[in-house]
Amino acid sequence: MSAANAPEASSAPVAIRAGLLRALLAAVLFGVSAPLAKGLLQNVRPQLLAGLLYLGSGLGLFVVWLAQRGRAAAEAPLTRRDAPWLAGAITAGGVLGPLLLMVGLSRTPASSASLLLNLEGVFTALLAWFVFRENFDRRIALGMVAIVAGGALISWTGRAELGGLLGPLAVAGACLCWAVDNNLTQKVSAGDPVQITMLKGLIAGAVNTGIAFALGSHLPTAWRVAASMGLGFVSYGLSLVLFVLALRALGTARTGAYFSTAPFVGAALSLLLWRDPVTLPLLLGGVCMAVGVWLHVSERHEHQHAHEAMEHEHLHVHDKHHQHAHGPDDPPVAGPDEPHSHRHRHEPMVHTHAHVPDIHHRHGHD
Repeated sequence: MSAANAPEASSAPVAIRAGLLRALLAAVLFGVSAPLAKGLLQNVRPQLLAGLLYLGSGLGLFVVWLAQRGRAAAEAPLTRRDAPWLAGAITAGGVLGPLLLMVGLSRTPASSASLLLNLEGVFTALLAWFVFRENFDRRIALGMVAIVAGGALISWTGRAELGGLLGPLAVAGACLCWAVDNNLTQKVSAGDPVQITMLKGLIAGAVNTGIAFALGSHLPTAWRVAASMGLGFVSYGLSLVLFVLALRALGTARTGAYFSTAPFVGAALSLLLWRDPVTLPLLLGGVCMAVGVWLHVSERHEHQHAHEAMEHEHLHVHDKHHQHAHGPDDPPVAGPDEPHSHRHRHEPMVHTHAHVPDIHHRHGHD
């Protein structure tokens, strides 16, 4: 790509809309897991159910990963460069997070634990903005506050009892671990999302299942195991694949904000399945989330910005950001709109178009 200074047409708004829809669909798929899992909890410890859900995600995606290998439009595989980021994400989100949550839930009343779990979205955004230097403005910050406030309202039971300091701190620590997971996963989001989520599911599943067996759990009936793993494949596996794709297109804070609408989805489904009452906090929470999503969706961030030279690999087409030639070892493509993956170099470029902090727009702002 050669340097340029004039404004140009771009596919960025299309990519942003696609990322937004993927993030919201990820929230829907994950949100339905809580009310559906409620019917599977009979005679099954929560730790064991969590392990089965994660294992269903990992094993199901392992089959998908095997099936998609060798395709012309396959995603870029993970490399050694991705290993430290992915290992950190899995350690934080798949190992430490569940352990801290188990400690916290055993010492914290459900009324306050459900509220504290909303800290994941807050910590995710704060880390993205102030540690990983992801761009945000007042509109995005207000939208994030509205969405998290909506989640807190939906979780509110009318009272909050701390029940000592250790429990709430452990729940908050779990949320911080998942926030670290989200931000580190963004670092590898250019890679194959199925492979990323598969590894997360297998390791988190092994950890949670191991915890459950250590606490004396026993496997439930075969149909309950199959149902739990099937739900895990959809609500954890497919959901997190969409989440990784959204991270690639939107950045961490915005994806985390949209994903924070999952409690509303779960509460709405509970109205249908379990005849839960329609409450004022549920209605107000839904309004807050709608306002927050609208603030994000209606954002238009456009200015002249510079792309530094960079080299990476991911699934792409030959759009304005990918005007490179193919070498003899690169995959042949029928046309510029055919998705393909190979290692490629971006030359420095200066241009103007609407954008968000995706994998190509991690620049600073004055």
